[in-house]
Amino acid sequence: MTHKIIALVDGSAYSKSVCDHAAWIAGRGAYAVELMHVLGRRESGAGSDRSGAISLGARSSLLEELSALDEQRAKLSIVRGRAILEDAKALVDAADVKTSEHLRHGDLMEAISEKEGDAEMLLIGKRGEAADFAKGHLGSNLERVVRAVSKPLFIASRAFRPIGKVLIAYDGSASAMRAVDYVARSPLYTGLKIKIVTIGSATDAAKKRLEDAKAMLSAAGLDAEIGILPGQPEDALGKLIEEADFDHLVMGASGHSGLRSLFVGSTSMEMIRTFKVPILLVR
Repeated sequence: MTHKIIALVDGSAYSKSVCDHAAWIAGRGAYAVELMHVLGRRESGAGSDRSGAISLGARSSLLEELSALDEQRAKLSIVRGRAILEDAKALVDAADVKTSEHLRHGDLMEAISEKEGDAEMLLIGKRGEAADFAKGHLGSNLERVVRAVSKPLFIASRAFRPIGKVLIAYDGSASAMRAVDYVARSPLYTGLKIKIVTIGSATDAAKKRLEDAKAMLSAAGLDAEIGILPGQPEDALGKLIEEADFDHLVMGASGHSGLRSLFVGSTSMEMIRTFKVPILLVR
């Protein structure tokens, strides 16, 4: 495992939660935190060309004024981006965690692609700066990030609370096994209460898969309960999280069988919308 995590901050209400979770994770695993804010091409002024909007006969000074306004907006965006990073750094520094800042211009996905290879994990807020707090909305970039990243992705909920109880959604798929393996190897989960569940019928094969997953954690010194839940995956897991007061959900980013719908298409995003706990997705 590398010793750096990347936290994406945008100045939204969720940025504080991202910073708080980053500080918690860094404290548990002795990670450094790199705070990254990405200025879109419009914010940075790249590619801003007003000439096509100027009609014939207009004064050339108008074009100059518009260009000056674009330049001023770009400068203000940079100042704002630096302020966002400074505020985020103050939050993480308060937890006595080593931090660095990175202000990036351009496309968010390109920035993540270039930086994630050096990181153990990426953190992002469930919703972004432009979204309200209704359950039906997510940050405009979150789904792109969920589908594109190769490293574990931690999706922070709106409010931070220390993680004590962890639920692992497990279906025996390759990514689910990697999720269990990640929990087994990561210092984040040492000493926490862990439960592994699958959705469906209590067949011998399902029980065997759960026992194998439990054995993987036991070999790493982690105790875990196991369980099989009937019903639809998103409903059954959501109910269990609420009733048993779990703090965190871990799952593979792709799956098969009854849990496949959790990780493919709109259902996974619906879970992220409605579940109130932070979620770790493992490829």
